[in-house]
Amino acid sequence: MSKPSAPAAPEYIDAPPPVPPAAAGYVSAPPPAAPAPPVPPAPAVPVAPVFAEGAPQGDPYAAPVTPAGHPQAAHQSPAAESAHHPFGAGQPLGGWGTPPGGVGGPGQPGEWGGPGTPPGPRRKRGSLIALVAAVALVAGLAGGAIGVSLTDGKDGSVGSSSHTSTTVTVGDNKKALDRAPESVAGIAAAALPSTVTIKAQGSSESGTGTGFVFDTEGHILTNNHVVAPAASGGKLTVKFSDGSSYPASVVGRAQGYDVAVVKLDNPPKDKLVPLALGDSDKVAIGDATIAIGAPYGLEGTVTTGIVSAKDRPVASGDETGSQASYMNALQTDASINPGNSGGPLLNASGQVIGINSAIQSNTSGSSGRAGSIGLGFAIPINQAKWVAETLIKDGTPVYAILGVLRNDDYKGDGAQIQTKDVQGTPAVTPGGPADQAGLKPGDVITKLGGIATDSGPTLVSEIWTHKPGEKVEVEYTRDGKAAKTTVTLGERKGDN
Repeated sequence: MSKPSAPAAPEYIDAPPPVPPAAAGYVSAPPPAAPAPPVPPAPAVPVAPVFAEGAPQGDPYAAPVTPAGHPQAAHQSPAAESAHHPFGAGQPLGGWGTPPGGVGGPGQPGEWGGPGTPPGPRRKRGSLIALVAAVALVAGLAGGAIGVSLTDGKDGSVGSSSHTSTTVTVGDNKKALDRAPESVAGIAAAALPSTVTIKAQGSSESGTGTGFVFDTEGHILTNNHVVAPAASGGKLTVKFSDGSSYPASVVGRAQGYDVAVVKLDNPPKDKLVPLALGDSDKVAIGDATIAIGAPYGLEGTVTTGIVSAKDRPVASGDETGSQASYMNALQTDASINPGNSGGPLLNASGQVIGINSAIQSNTSGSSGRAGSIGLGFAIPINQAKWVAETLIKDGTPVYAILGVLRNDDYKGDGAQIQTKDVQGTPAVTPGGPADQAGLKPGDVITKLGGIATDSGPTLVSEIWTHKPGEKVEVEYTRDGKAAKTTVTLGERKGDN
């Protein structure tokens, strides 16, 4: 990874011209007045600089402010009166067609489109002082109110009986404290007991993620990359919101979909309340979302947002880069961080519409820890449910296939089929779905099932939203000419 560049100097658009200082002590110049009798000059007294609110004494970034009326006030420049503190602008994202190291799951940072400009060092002391100042201000106001209440008699005496307190105390009214079931608090209260924290420990790595109760048999739905460290004889522990923990085992993993199912070894029947599943096909942009998980190990964290986009093609990989997964994701701005992986994304009715799986971050693995910038991605629950049911049935994932080799070096619009065989593997599988539909090496697929494809990974993401045996319309170009055909998707079992 390249070393992050230093923050660029701020640029301002339409900056106002400097305003000449007005006469000391006036907002605008007053009418001329008769000269006052001369007053002997008072001895000069040094004035200590006053720093902006929240800035500590000696802070090199805070501009000193000279009190009004001081002889230097009229000569102070506008820049000295208030130092600019611009917020850094976001960096544009790159294209979607670069899967290796692409959008990382929470736990591995994303690298699509270069890293953003790193923020400057936090002035923690300044923040703390600002908070203390705010508290002191509130305390001062409260003290003033108390002073008024003690001296509010007509005669100005302390403790006058004519004063009546305006303070209102809210009683312990259970009805007033109850939360409506459809409120965020109500939904969170219902979902938290069925949302679990998963700890996976292997011989060489370990990690923490999230999952949720899928059925009453003890199956937990989560991401593949959450359980991967324990996939080869490691240890899995599932922890419920009440603090109770249970050992679990992997039932099945689908690396390509980034979906996994684990089962509690000794399921506690009283805790197995499955979360209701919604219909991710009916989700609309702008719908409210609620994400639950354990970001950075903070179990039972609830965040809210909206559905920012649908059918967002996302390719993600693990930290070693040895596996890739593809999804046509639901995008949300609900805060998702490392540890949220595998947790539920809920709608405003408390139904699961997706599995939180990946984020786009403005930092890389070599320069810092990934964190939410409001670009989170979830596997649509309709797809995840089908994959989970397949894994529970026989432990092996099943994928829809087109039967072609894609050319990820192609730079044009669309997804190109390889122009020739690769290491003895035909570009178009003889007798396969694409071959039977008339597709040939070098064809550029522009749409599949009515969804535009702008790259090879996007094509894979769209194919995997379908099931084997489904018929889909394919639009493509050959030698610059547009054409259409219908493909019956084939089947592949297993990840290898």
